[in-house]
Amino acid sequence: MLKKKMFIGGEWVEALSGEKRSIENPYDASLVAEVSEGSREDAKKAISEARKAFDGGWGQTGRKERQGLLLKLAELIKRDKEELANLESLNTGKTMEESRWDMDDIYNIFKFYAKLLDNDFTEKVQSPIPDSTSIVVKEPIGVCGQISPWNYPLLQASWKMAPALAAGCTIIMKPSELTPLTTVKVTELAVEAGYPPGVVNLVLGPGHTVGAEMAENHDVDLISFTGGSLTGRKIMNAASGNIKKVALELGGKNPHLIFDDCDFETAVDYALNGVFFHAGQICSAGTRLMVQKSISGPFIKALKSKMEKIKLGNGFDEGTEMGPVISKEHLSKIESYIEVAKNEGAKLLVGGERPKDEALRKGHFILPTLFTDCDSSMRIVQEEVFGPLITVETFETEEEAVTKANDTIYGLSAGFWTNDLERIERVKKALRFGTVWVNDFNTYFTEAPWGGYKQSGVGRELGHLGLEEYQETKHIFQNHKPAPFNWFGKD
Repeated sequence: MLKKKMFIGGEWVEALSGEKRSIENPYDASLVAEVSEGSREDAKKAISEARKAFDGGWGQTGRKERQGLLLKLAELIKRDKEELANLESLNTGKTMEESRWDMDDIYNIFKFYAKLLDNDFTEKVQSPIPDSTSIVVKEPIGVCGQISPWNYPLLQASWKMAPALAAGCTIIMKPSELTPLTTVKVTELAVEAGYPPGVVNLVLGPGHTVGAEMAENHDVDLISFTGGSLTGRKIMNAASGNIKKVALELGGKNPHLIFDDCDFETAVDYALNGVFFHAGQICSAGTRLMVQKSISGPFIKALKSKMEKIKLGNGFDEGTEMGPVISKEHLSKIESYIEVAKNEGAKLLVGGERPKDEALRKGHFILPTLFTDCDSSMRIVQEEVFGPLITVETFETEEEAVTKANDTIYGLSAGFWTNDLERIERVKKALRFGTVWVNDFNTYFTEAPWGGYKQSGVGRELGHLGLEEYQETKHIFQNHKPAPFNWFGKD
């Protein structure tokens, strides 16, 4: 069994309290690691070290040095891709193939932000004042607390870690207490890459202590959080103490619209892809399927047929298509939503229960689940279940589809399928979401920004906007021939 510590001020340390936490494999609930369980005091220590490192020189580090360190870290991630993927699957239950895809993305993220440092981010402004110059520069925001979720532990951490280090910030990372293993490993790689003490810090522990301290502490200049809306609201309130910058990615309930002139077979395939990777534990999962009534019968039939064939199992076994959900508690939450859906009048067509296969009995498995006869008034349609569950609504017209799709407190992502070019232009403009996919779903890449409208969050990750989240903007004006005004104190 692995034993892992926290990393604070350049040292691997146990929690000040001596507390530990056991980490399990959700496939069979077996224990795979024991890690230090930090508290507010550990977070305070890490914040102090990050502040000292930033003020002590890291904040003034040149672009080329920061670029070199990012590139070294990227290459170490590439070198240890298989070990990282193994840890990710062990800790989350997802398939090894999915974990390998994640590691490739993470490598590209660090490379991308290193490449952005080819720019000096200086903008010359035409000054209206004679004999003067005016420039706008970007500077690191300072000490950054970064709280990552359990569903994509290292991928989500890298969305925060890479741009922050590129900007010249110091960081305190807090991975989910359920899935810390790959964030511990990437911290080891950051040490190997040569980051100075205090620049990269790692505190393990729960959100109500470690995360709360990071949000409240006045020495933290920015808090970045990916997770649930309730916690996001608490972080916003806590951050108001020193008006620190807040970046929040709070998930969504993402509509997936299927018009009757779509490429039918491809749309069915993407309806599956949009939900069942990582057992539906994806903030952008297209679990709210909306199908035009004229094709709803055959579309649901095709979807049902394919869902019944999805192979559940160990993420390390070849042929496994979907693993377990993250924990016993999360499995119970999904099951409670299934009961809510039944009580609301939705029709259960597939799944809705734990698998009967004895080999899966110890794990946190739920069968791929399909509900039809749904409408937008139902909780199962409006609330984020975060599991392998699809609800199907039908619509008659384009206007009805768009109106229903926008009827949500969230605004993270949406997608639609049609071959009508004029409809594409109308619908892509009408949908109120941070990302809209046309004849595709759940595609993202490093170069494009990610984030949502409405209650899906504040700010953007990825792309050049992801870097700007960690930068302050400073205007510098220089008068080259200053002379007295002689306005005050005249005789």
